[in-house]
Amino acid sequence: MASNWVGELIYEGKAKRVYRVNNEFLVMEFKDEVTAFDGVRKEYAPGKGRLAAAQTAFFMRLLDKYGIRNHLVDWDGDRKILVRSLKMIPIEVIVRNYAYGSFLRRMPLVRPMTKFSRPLVEFHLKSDELHDPLITMDDIVEAGLASREQINEIVNTALSVNSILSELMISRGLVLVDFKLEFGVDKSNNVVLADELSGDTMRVLINGRHLDKELFRKGASAMDLVKAYEELNKLLGIP
Repeated sequence: MASNWVGELIYEGKAKRVYRVNNEFLVMEFKDEVTAFDGVRKEYAPGKGRLAAAQTAFFMRLLDKYGIRNHLVDWDGDRKILVRSLKMIPIEVIVRNYAYGSFLRRMPLVRPMTKFSRPLVEFHLKSDELHDPLITMDDIVEAGLASREQINEIVNTALSVNSILSELMISRGLVLVDFKLEFGVDKSNNVVLADELSGDTMRVLINGRHLDKELFRKGASAMDLVKAYEELNKLLGIP
């Protein structure tokens, strides 16, 4: 099936290229590059694309077993995944289990790595130009980006994903600090989990040490990041 994964390049971002196969399917290709600070820092990271694609396929398949509807169809064993085409909702959904990152910048009264009494779910407008600003549910509804019912479903799905992933991480001696999700709507108007789930979009610690993109943000090299992803995949049993 993978041999038929050809199509027109319709999008290229910092970490992925997206190709349209037909009206039903897209191909997401994970790049061997890593960027930080809105692309200000960028390095070649050989092997990273395959590792991130493997993580995304692993997590999406796991979530599917728990009934979490997502866009994954198949993985080619390398850097590409085949996904269902969706009408994307231009919102980034952040689930936080611990106080870290941008949360601390806006709420300095909370100590770093404080575990929240319950997971926090945030919405950010997906906009590089505006640096993905924090927005409210009312903002989303008034802008016509999603209905209140869709937002409620997104929140419930995000919390379910968090429970599943957190339990997995704990069983492997890992800590899931936070992660980002994106969603789309299919032709039947179902809300569907989309995009990726990888070290690029989550923070995962082992004994206080990052196995995610935060390493690169903190000054580590691209090859250090690749080694961290390899370690994460080994711990999770990802082929």
